Amino acid sequence: MYHTLRYQICIALAPALLSLPVHAAKAPKAGTTVQLAVLETTDLHANVVGYDYYKLAAEPSHGLDRTATLIHQARKEFPNTFLVDNGDTIQGNALADYQALVKPLACDQTLGIYKVMNALKYDGAGIGNHEFNYGLAFLNQVTGSRFRVAGVDQPRRCAGPAFPVVLANVYSAKTKKPLFSPYAIIDKQVSAVGADGKPVTALVRVGIIGFTPPTIMSWDKRYLEGRVYTEGVREAARKYVPEMKKKGADLVIAIAHGGLDASPYSPSMENAGWYLAQVPGIDAMLLGHSHQLFPNPASKVPQFDLPGVNKARGFVHGVPTVMANLWGKHLGVVKLHLKHDGKRWTVEKDKTLVEARAAQTGDKAFVDADPAVLAAVREEHEATIRYVKTPVGSTEFRMSSYFADVGDVSAIEVVNQAQADYVAKYVAANLPQYKDLPVLSVSAPFKSGVAGPGDYTDVKPGDLALNNAADLYLYPNALYAVKVDGAGLKAWLEKSATRFNTIDPSKSEPQQLVNGAVPSYNFDTITSPDVAYEIDVTRAPGDRIRSLRWRGKPVAAAQEFLVATNNYRASGGGNFPGLDGSRTVIASPDNNRDILIAYVREAKRLTRAANGSARSWKFAPVKTAGQVLFSSSPGMVALAHEAGLHNVSQVAADDGRGKGIALYAIDLSK
Repeated sequence: MYHTLRYQICIALAPALLSLPVHAAKAPKAGTTVQLAVLETTDLHANVVGYDYYKLAAEPSHGLDRTATLIHQARKEFPNTFLVDNGDTIQGNALADYQALVKPLACDQTLGIYKVMNALKYDGAGIGNHEFNYGLAFLNQVTGSRFRVAGVDQPRRCAGPAFPVVLANVYSAKTKKPLFSPYAIIDKQVSAVGADGKPVTALVRVGIIGFTPPTIMSWDKRYLEGRVYTEGVREAARKYVPEMKKKGADLVIAIAHGGLDASPYSPSMENAGWYLAQVPGIDAMLLGHSHQLFPNPASKVPQFDLPGVNKARGFVHGVPTVMANLWGKHLGVVKLHLKHDGKRWTVEKDKTLVEARAAQTGDKAFVDADPAVLAAVREEHEATIRYVKTPVGSTEFRMSSYFADVGDVSAIEVVNQAQADYVAKYVAANLPQYKDLPVLSVSAPFKSGVAGPGDYTDVKPGDLALNNAADLYLYPNALYAVKVDGAGLKAWLEKSATRFNTIDPSKSEPQQLVNGAVPSYNFDTITSPDVAYEIDVTRAPGDRIRSLRWRGKPVAAAQEFLVATNNYRASGGGNFPGLDGSRTVIASPDNNRDILIAYVREAKRLTRAANGSARSWKFAPVKTAGQVLFSSSPGMVALAHEAGLHNVSQVAADDGRGKGIALYAIDLSK
């Protein structure tokens, strides 16, 4: 706790003071070595405990409660550890929303995730882009800061983390000074090995410096414009790293909330880690934001194959680097091997190792959760569960994915409406150059019976609560929008249509319609009254989309559209042609599920006519000699008919796979 108390006293006495003079201590003798394990969490997104507040169920695959176990294990393994969080910590789930919006914290209350991080004795933290999502006044309060910016009037310092929070590239427009301390230098007493092989105690002065994506100025413009401004990551590093060294930092650890990008550098670059690693004086780099795992020799992510990037060892331009995925699924570990030459510590890179340790230990097996984590936030956790059960609207019709493969859009259209509405409003406010482009949206039936008859979206008529949003939108994606031309849109739909097998109309034997090798989440569907197209399943994959029209007219190859989707698809997920990240024009800080919730709240009451019947596509009519079959949950024919699918019938209550799934037939001639 010494370094924590020292930091707090420093801040209390002189906010501008970034480090204290070195205490009188005997310098280590030349040849003294020490291993310091720098531990990283990143993109926790308020997942304090492994629980899905939308499904109202425990979720062992993520949560700081399991990362805590990895932290305890690392501290037992290594005599010297230094624990740091990369950012995107305080926002991202219903617990976060509850503490920020539903029942905001009092000044003397500590944010739930910071309570746990205090107990885990974090040494420091950075700031991510999502920290700004609730506005500057909230961020000022929960971090125990004293921002001097317009609109923030906090007479006293509130409760916050018991460790330094650093950020070097965001400045107050009022004072022209950094919003947070740009860096901190922390005296770390370590167990070392002398040149004679005997154990000794030594001091390592560890400097941490934080960076966030400058693109926050666009993503949270409503909160930040006129109040703060950003500096490029590289510019901020070049300014402060030499200053840190001059003030006695033995090590400089860059907490960079961003990924890697070798595009031409600009001060507004979102993922500047590739350039940051080239700034002299940085000894280790902790990445985040991209929700990826690094090092990872098996990764196919293009940015991990850039020049100077060693994805197997975890080095970027010779700087040991880690990114610990997201949500506490991994703990980043940079095992720095230090040697003293009688004057200073240096990193022996050939002996330094980097890894990311997983909380998952096997198929559906995970390390045990630390029970102290839930105990620390039990009150907030249980209050959040009560909150997510609160209705946000209602629906007059049943929204399900039982027949999404054959045309029912009841569980898809409202998602597309919400996404398209968001993009249209974003363009009107921020991107006037795209104001004349039609806005479309695609979504997919995420749940399609893979795990059994209950594995379908099924939202009954009546009140809609927050947790129902997870049934309609399963994944925690962020909304992205891409610009495509007519040829690209057709190619997109062709890829989606690989969900179906090729049907031979002359065969008298039954044929399976759905290609089980193509997951349902890759069956992107448009649900716009302005768009119409047919899928001809008698044709080979890649040649199935027929009569693609926009407002009754054939879509021209060069005609341009904006298409709302998610970060996974826009960045290459599913290997859709042309979608590799280069066509993205909006990378929203908001996730698709939250956008859906906001849309339902505004709509108040959903109806089938307005929100569940705009089917843009249909199968090209064809008479088949034999039955065309597909599987779904048994006893649901009435739902198909309610959706207008009168060509669907149940053939057998069990399709023969032993999962309790029924067999259905579809008459493609109708």
